[in-house]
Parts: sequence; C-alpha cells; structure tokens
Amino acid sequence: MEGESSGFSVGEETERTLPAAVKAKIERNRQRALMLRQARLASRPYPAQVAAGAEMISSKAPPKVIDTGGGFFLEEEEKMEQQIEKITEQPGPVLEFDYIICEECGKEFMDSYLSNHFDLSVCNNCRDAEGKHKLMTRTEAKREYLLKDCDLDKREPVLRFIVKKNPHNSHWGDMKLYLKLQVIKRSLEVWGSEEALKEAKETRQENREKMKQKKFDKTVKELRRAVRSSLWTKERSAHQHDYGPEKHIEEDMYRKTCTICGHELTYEKM
Repeated sequence: MEGESSGFSVGEETERTLPAAVKAKIERNRQRALMLRQARLASRPYPAQVAAGAEMISSKAPPKVIDTGGGFFLEEEEKMEQQIEKITEQPGPVLEFDYIICEECGKEFMDSYLSNHFDLSVCNNCRDAEGKHKLMTRTEAKREYLLKDCDLDKREPVLRFIVKKNPHNSHWGDMKLYLKLQVIKRSLEVWGSEEALKEAKETRQENREKMKQKKFDKTVKELRRAVRSSLWTKERSAHQHDYGPEKHIEEDMYRKTCTICGHELTYEKM
C-alpha cells in the first residue's frame, strides 16, 4: 500500500509540474484516440439479428438418448432456449477539442510541425520554411548571433531542437537544428537589442582582422629572416695580413701595419 500511495503521489506531482502546453498536447492525443476508436466501432457494427435488449433465440439441441430399460434406446429431440444478451456500447462523451490558435492567421488548428517540435503556435499553412521559420545548426546560431552553449542549453526556457543525420558525412555526429525565430529571440534576451548585437559583432570582426594581420606580419618576418640567413655565408678562411713598408722606431725596433685590418707588427732587427 505504501508503494502504491507513493507512486500515486509521484504521478500527481509530475502532472502538476507539466507545462500547460504539454498537458494540452496530451489531451489532444487522448481525444484523437477516442475518435479513432469510435470510428472503428461505427464501421464494424454488431450482427443485425441480435434484437434490442435481452431476447430468446430458439435453437436445436443435440438429440437426447433415453434408456427404456427394455434393451433399446430412444432419441428424443427437444428444443432448448438460449438467452443471449445483446452487447451494447455506451455512447461516447461529447468531446470539446482544445484547438490551438495560429499566431499568424488567427485560425484554429489541432497540431502542426512547429507546434509538435518547437512548441510554436503556427499552423502548417503559415510556416515559412525559408524565412523566419528556417532551421539552423547549433554552430550557425553561435556564430551569427554570438550565443554560448549556456544560452542554448541552460537559460530558461531551454531552446527546443530536432536531431538529424549530418548530410555531409553519415559517420559524423548528428546535427542539432534550432528554429531561427527562437534563436533571434534568445539573442535579443542576451544582448538586449539589435544595436548592441551589431556592435558586438563589429567589435569581434575588428579583433579578428587584427589577429589575422598580426599573424600575417609574423609570417612575413619569419620568411625575411629565413631569406637573410640563406644568403649570408660565414667567412671560414683565415685572414692574411698585407703589411705596408716598415718604419724605424728606435735603435733596432721596427713596425709594420696591415693595409687591410690595421694590425701593427713590432719587431727587432739584430
């Protein structure tokens, strides 16, 4: 009993925590199932020979064998009455469908692609698949509207998405596709206005251009250094002095000077 009561309380708590849109969708699915069930019953009615209410139908029973006690048997046919109750179906309740009003045309509808996948009250006729209702990948949403992972996954309400196989390579990870209209709305919540978003995009673009220029300058500098190092060759041969005429300094001391490097050689003559 405790387990049943605890399960019942958990179910009630779960029902209370469900959003109104989810409850409405559950109710629409239940009503649709009841309509399908009534349609099947109407297409296959019960046999017509069963009259209204309970009636008596006569049928022949198997012959009854009677032992006369004189050495032989008698077969007696008797009629038995079998009462068959007619199976009646209780009339279904009158259903009042919870229709959704389209935000674009104002007409009522039961369900649509956008309402089922993105909880957006727009009918299929008003869906603009190439415009504001276009689907975009997670990478595009983060790049074009400067959103972070927390803005898509943690900020309430969490943006809904659908998962599809990557069309470029089936072995890559699945793509998460978001509704462009909801992505734009989330970006305005993060940045406050379109002007602030535009300024932030321009600032990031300028920083990106500066980083590209800095990287380009660094590459050019490295290339120049490589070219210079390839042209410069180290003089490996020893220097040979080319002395000019000698000069007498004092007594037996003389001096010669190299005409190339200016080296002075002092020596003594005996």
